[in-house]
Amino acid sequence: MRKIQLFLLFALLLCPVAKAQRSEKLLDLHETKFNLTDEEKKQIIENMLNNMVLVEPGTFIMGASEEQMADAFDWEKPGHQVTITKPYYIGKYEVTQEEYEAVMGTSTAKHVGRKWPINRVTWLDCQNFLKKLNEITGKHFRLPTEAEWEFAARGGTKSKGYKYSGSNDANEVAIIDLDDPSSELTVGQKKPNELGLYDMSGNVYEWCQDWSANYSADPQVDPTGPENGTHKVYRGGSFYYGEKYVRVSYRSEFAPTNRFINVGLRLVADDMK
Repeated sequence: MRKIQLFLLFALLLCPVAKAQRSEKLLDLHETKFNLTDEEKKQIIENMLNNMVLVEPGTFIMGASEEQMADAFDWEKPGHQVTITKPYYIGKYEVTQEEYEAVMGTSTAKHVGRKWPINRVTWLDCQNFLKKLNEITGKHFRLPTEAEWEFAARGGTKSKGYKYSGSNDANEVAIIDLDDPSSELTVGQKKPNELGLYDMSGNVYEWCQDWSANYSADPQVDPTGPENGTHKVYRGGSFYYGEKYVRVSYRSEFAPTNRFINVGLRLVADDMK
C-alpha cells in the first residue's frame, strides 16, 4: 500500500485521492446545523435502524478478480479467496448529513443537503459518531471491515459478478465525474446492487475499520487487517472520480486524522436485536 503514497506524491494531477485532498484545501472546515427538533432526531435515528440490510455469510474472490483485472492497480492484487463466516447488517444508504446531526448535534459538511452523505469526517470522527449512536440506541454499530465492505458491494451471496456495485454500467449505479461538489448528491438516486444497497460505487468514499496492508494470495477467513498501522482503508470511489475508481475492488488509504470533502461512512452491525 505504500505504492499509493508514491502515487499521490508524484501524480497529483492524475490521482483522484490527491484531487480530493487538493480540493479540501480550498474549504474552511466549519459546522452546519439543520436545527432538528428532538422529535425529528428521534425519527431520523429510528429510520437508520430500519434501513439496515442483512448480508448472509459466503465466500468470494476479493481484490482483482476476473471482471476487475483489466483496470486493477497493483494494490488490488492478488485476487484471493475470502470467507465471511457470520451474517452482518449494513446500511442501505451512506450516513446522511441529517443523520449525523441527529446523533452529534452538528454536521461537518460544507455543501449542505439533509439527504446528502456526510463528508469531511475523519476515521476518528466516525468512531466518535458510532460511540454516541450506540449510546443512544443500545446497539453496537461499527465500521465494516474491508472484506465485509467489498463482499456487500459485490452483492454478497446474490452477486452477479458486476464490475461496479450492481451493474457493469457505472452510470446506472454511481454518482461520478462531478467537478462541482455542490451538485445533487442525495443518497439512493441510482440503481441499488443485488442486496438493495445504494451508492456503494460513487457518491462518497466510505471509511473501513482496517489498517491498510498489501494483500496476500492465501485464502482468508473473516480478515480484519493488521493489528496496527499508519493508514486506514476507505472504499467505493466518489463523485469526483471516473469509472476506473468506483469499481468494487478499488481501494485507497489515508491517515485516520485526514478529512476530505468526498469521504463519509456506512454503518455495520453484527445484529439488530
